[in-house]
Amino acid sequence: MIVKPRRPLEDADSPLRVVVLGGTGFLGRPICHALADQGHDVVALARNVREVGSGVVVRALDLADADVDEITAVLRDLDPDVVVNAAGGMWGLTDAQMVAVNVTLVERLIEAVARLPRGVRVIQLGSVHEYGLVPVDTSMSEELTPAPVMPYGEFKLRCTRAVAEASRQGRIDGVTLRVGNVIGAGQPGHSLLGVVAARLRDAQRAGERARLELAPLGSQRDFVGLSDVVAAVLLAATRPDAPGQVINIGRGVAASARDMVQLLIDVSEVPTDLVEAERTGPAETSWQRMDVGLAATVLGWSPSDDLHTEMKQLWEHAGAEVPA
Repeated sequence: MIVKPRRPLEDADSPLRVVVLGGTGFLGRPICHALADQGHDVVALARNVREVGSGVVVRALDLADADVDEITAVLRDLDPDVVVNAAGGMWGLTDAQMVAVNVTLVERLIEAVARLPRGVRVIQLGSVHEYGLVPVDTSMSEELTPAPVMPYGEFKLRCTRAVAEASRQGRIDGVTLRVGNVIGAGQPGHSLLGVVAARLRDAQRAGERARLELAPLGSQRDFVGLSDVVAAVLLAATRPDAPGQVINIGRGVAASARDMVQLLIDVSEVPTDLVEAERTGPAETSWQRMDVGLAATVLGWSPSDDLHTEMKQLWEHAGAEVPA
């Protein structure tokens, strides 16, 4: 059974009321902007009130600490058609903190939405790290049995399963977008590209040649542009076949971390010496390439051809990191 909203969400002529959890962060902020640009009524929930942009109301709520009753009360007051969970994270967090902002938050959100008097679509942003590692040249489809190899992937998988089960039971109108490694403006400072961008910017300001001493960069990952992720969220908010689904959002291309670092260096135009540590383990132990066919079928979504524009925007915004 699928929970029915009070009106068809695919009715594009009617603005939706959308609540974005983590709406001032790396993913949440551009999602809020895009929704507001489409004419929807948008409320961003975040620990601290920060300006997001025209058409977006920001309301303070510590999502890591808020209990079910508090979340329920806020959602009853806002009466949304759609809730987007762009909160959570991994960079710079302990395992306990990751549990709080990922698993506990999602469990409480599900319970809160289930208490509401009508159906609300919940869009959970999952992670490619739920899959773990697969043999080289494998395309990871949604049918693949997840086997995460890091705590963050395990926690996000628990969230995905909780949303899927609650949707199956008819408690929520839920869909999970399993997102690749995102590149774009406001890149978290603890991430590889965030660290590289900061070092390049420091060297540029000092008028010096940059020197980057990094761990081995041979891992192959599915990198996806921030704007593509935002587009997928907007589609998931209205597409009638989205509920109950887990949908990959990636580029369908495996690229090395080395290629991404080099692209950032090229975009920055900062003279740089890149020193990569020698690999001590197997020649290649990390491979991710997502099959994005389901996203095309269910959402009518497809990724961009390259990441140059996203990397340029990352560079232009380096030094102005957006807090989660």
